Amino acid sequence: MHAFDVLGDPVRRRILELLAGGERSSGEVTAVIQREFGISQPAVSQHLRVLRDNGFASVRAEGTRRLYAVEPEPLREVDLWLERFRGFWDQRLDALGTELARGKRERRMTTERENTP
Repeated sequence: MHAFDVLGDPVRRRILELLAGGERSSGEVTAVIQREFGISQPAVSQHLRVLRDNGFASVRAEGTRRLYAVEPEPLREVDLWLERFRGFWDQRLDALGTELARGKRERRMTTERENTP
C-alpha cells in the first residue's frame, strides 16, 4: 500500500496524531477513535493493523496490553517527497509574513501620529 493510501484515511491520520504524543495502548486509541468517529473496536483494530503492516506504527506487548508507537521512517519518506513542493507554499508564507509586518508597522505609525500633539 502506498504511503498516501495509508495517510489518506482520516481515521488512520488521527491515530497517528494520537501516537505522535507518545506510546498509547490499543485500548486508549480505540476509546478516542470510537468517540470521535463512531466506529467499532474491530474497525479500529483494522486501522491499527494497516498502520503496523505498512511501517507507520509499531506494537509491543506489555503483559496483556498492546502498546503502539509511531515509526518515523515512512513519514520521513513522505516528507522527502513533499520537499519538491515546499517552494510553492514557502514563498507565499514569506510574502504573508512581509504583509503582516508591513500592516503592523503602518498601524503603529498611524497610532503614533494620532497620539502626537
